[in-house]
Amino acid sequence: MIASVRGTVTATGPDQAVIEVGGVGLAVHCAPGTLAELRVGQVARLATSLIVREDSLTLYGFADDDAKSLFELLQTASGVGPRLAQAVLAVHTPDAVRKAIANADTAALTRVPGIGKKGAERLVLELRDRIGPVPIGADGVTGVTRGNWPDQVRQALVGLGWTAGQADQAVAAVAETIDGETPPVPVLLKQAIRLLGRTR
Repeated sequence: MIASVRGTVTATGPDQAVIEVGGVGLAVHCAPGTLAELRVGQVARLATSLIVREDSLTLYGFADDDAKSLFELLQTASGVGPRLAQAVLAVHTPDAVRKAIANADTAALTRVPGIGKKGAERLVLELRDRIGPVPIGADGVTGVTRGNWPDQVRQALVGLGWTAGQADQAVAAVAETIDGETPPVPVLLKQAIRLLGRTR
């Protein structure tokens, strides 16, 4: 089982990136949001899930271990394979998926290409009790509490190749911009990356 890869990004495409690890280029299938954060020539760390079939070995990559865990959990539901599980995470953040399943929000789930009303109801029925904690903001919008988003953003930045010091500075700068409800982690991470991009 390849749980994660860390190496230089040598190429990116519409649905995958090539990460060179120890002289070997690994093709890793990623959602658009994950691919958008990768830069050719930079070191990246992706949590990965290896799908073994009779005629293929396919590596799926994620920005963090949380998304990977949810990807694997989604596949335990009837009729959900790796492509559909990745499509769910391409449309929604992990927290939004948990919230939709916990609240039986089939409308949110059917926004994913390939999931109809019956499929959404099946996801709710089969995964509701196993989906884990659901962070909910004061306005009902999925968010992350102030207590744990800095660690998630910091870890993601270090995983993408920045030093711990740079990550700390970016997290502090992003924290100063938050007024009221805390946005989802992917939004905060993009802010931090933009700030760090200016300092390079």
